Amino acid sequence: MTNIELDMNQYMINQKPYYLPVGDEVEIFRAAYLSKIPVILKGPTGTGKTRFVEYMTYLLGKELKRSIPLITVACHEDLTTTDLVGRYLLKGEETVWIDGPLTIAVTSGGICYLDEIVEARKDTTVIIHPLSDHRRILPMDKKGKIIKAHENFFLVISYNPGYQSVIKDLKESTKQRFIAIDFDYPGRENETQIICNESETTEELSNDLALLGEKIRNLKGHALNEGASTRVLIYAARLIKQGIPPARACHVAATSLLSEEKEVQSAINEIINSIFP
Repeated sequence: MTNIELDMNQYMINQKPYYLPVGDEVEIFRAAYLSKIPVILKGPTGTGKTRFVEYMTYLLGKELKRSIPLITVACHEDLTTTDLVGRYLLKGEETVWIDGPLTIAVTSGGICYLDEIVEARKDTTVIIHPLSDHRRILPMDKKGKIIKAHENFFLVISYNPGYQSVIKDLKESTKQRFIAIDFDYPGRENETQIICNESETTEELSNDLALLGEKIRNLKGHALNEGASTRVLIYAARLIKQGIPPARACHVAATSLLSEEKEVQSAINEIINSIFP
């Protein structure tokens, strides 16, 4: 039985991602990384959590003058412990072991980012408990051994507490192994700058879209479960850049995605038409 070797270059962030800090999140994450304290990123979808992890991976690699792999896992309800840790497979007449993403991060000293952790089964997420406390170990039942995490291994998870039901919340026994960094929609000035940079459109248009996002989010809690994310506004800006009329671009990027209810869609469209007549 043999292990399959992986090309770690696929996990490297070689170009600096664009990220606009809005508070002290960079300093908190850096301190947590250096202290080996796992981090939870909490906040609505499309508020930059994944981009932030990529940015910090790149930034820390430059500051510490070493390559830091970033292994990202998009969690889902069918995710198993085997998917995270690894499995034996038949290759020809030989049985080979293939490391899962969590094992790759643990052994390589990388950052493991478990995105939307609450989507995974609770019996799966328990595997991170011994990695996220003082033990820093990964039990590998199928290989009958326990791996001590590389000294540079770092664990980050994210979820959207406002969107999840009580059934899909994190256990307290999991939460209290982490520190939390909260993410929210940026203020209009910052969001204008983000949209402008990400879509390469004018500042005037970006400001109008940021205003749109602000107004739509005022409906959250009354008619909407989720507000318009910065990502949605960037998509609208890119469509406009390609020649789609502004109001139409906003309709297809936001209205029908945010709600299926006709009354709510009408309210969103009224906001769009007031900014882009």
